[in-house]
Amino acid sequence: MNIYVKPQPTPINDSGVVIVDSVITDMCDRKQFGLKKYGTALCANNGRNALIDAYQETMDLMVYLKQQIIESDTEPTELW
Repeated sequence: MNIYVKPQPTPINDSGVVIVDSVITDMCDRKQFGLKKYGTALCANNGRNALIDAYQETMDLMVYLKQQIIESDTEPTELW
């Protein structure tokens, strides 16, 4: 079996932080950051290519993830 597609266990409800609510809060904070930095919220037809922006942001994400893997001294097989 490929270690990268190992099945995950069913989530346990431990009454912790509701992740969707946390993401919504982060998104509201991010909107305020954008308003302050750019003077506008991100809108459609803004002259930018959203696919290129998303692709570049995804590459940044991969770099941050790899950094964390290296700094945590975690073997990839331990992540899955």
